Amino acid sequence: MPIKIDNALPARALLEAENVFVMTQDRAAKQDIRPLRILILNLMPTKIATETQLLRLLSNSPLQVDITLMQMATHQSKNTSEEHLLHFYVTHKDVCHERFDGMILTGAPVELLPFEQVDYWDELKRILDWSRTNVYSLFSICWGAQAALYHFYGVPKHQLSAKQFGVYSHKNLIPLHPLMRGMDELFRAPHSRHTETRRSDLECVKRKNGKPLLQVLAESDEAGVFLAADWDCRQFFATGHMEYDRDTLKNEYLRDAERGLGTAPPEHYFPGGDVDAVPIMNWCGAANILFTNWLNYFVYQQTPFDLNQLRTEEPIEPEYCI
Repeated sequence: MPIKIDNALPARALLEAENVFVMTQDRAAKQDIRPLRILILNLMPTKIATETQLLRLLSNSPLQVDITLMQMATHQSKNTSEEHLLHFYVTHKDVCHERFDGMILTGAPVELLPFEQVDYWDELKRILDWSRTNVYSLFSICWGAQAALYHFYGVPKHQLSAKQFGVYSHKNLIPLHPLMRGMDELFRAPHSRHTETRRSDLECVKRKNGKPLLQVLAESDEAGVFLAADWDCRQFFATGHMEYDRDTLKNEYLRDAERGLGTAPPEHYFPGGDVDAVPIMNWCGAANILFTNWLNYFVYQQTPFDLNQLRTEEPIEPEYCI
């Protein structure tokens, strides 16, 4: 998929070196087609790395995607230069009157805090509410998925006794679901989190008629629920990080070690458990299928050509049994 990004975005050179089809704004302006408009709300501290990871996955199909990067106005990033953010990022105020085919909400290193104690929680709630009417499909990741599930459906997160950290095997529970189409019966995905989302909590979210409102699409015996979706297939929740690069978990492990946090090495990640060995990237294929399926089946094929016709009726109000 040609991804349309700012000509000067740092990710451009790296992606082009990987033979990813990156389309500059100049070339895109000459094409008489409507690209898919994807908004990425990037809450990760390593914003440039996360940009590159997500853009790589959004590039793997033949359609054109127009990327908009968004940051929180009520939070000051400590790990990304202000110059980068001012040049390449917008805030919600800049795009609140616009509509998008899809939106990706990333994870954030705030999962040990209660949601209400996160400094940008009120702003994030406004953005999530806005996405109901201004975004066709939401794909949320890790803490972003937990935040969306909590805000929309009251689903809590639960603190783990030890960090869920490594690359785990997952079962494809509904192979015929369009999001899971082409995925192996067992596939791997990285996780890096201190909290979990429980299947029993998701199953408590029901429609007024008593039928489930959320589906669990994939889970792991070790890492628990991984992928879930609403029955309307407009909201998707991933508790892990399919977008991670080969060395992301390694870098997180070294960072935790430097801080003296006592984090155990990531599980099923270093060959032979040797932390000096080069990790094997064995989740790349599944990651590409996942994001391509989302773009194809739930963004490209479902969103109206004229985004002004985006369906805006209120979603079915769930009842939560806890």
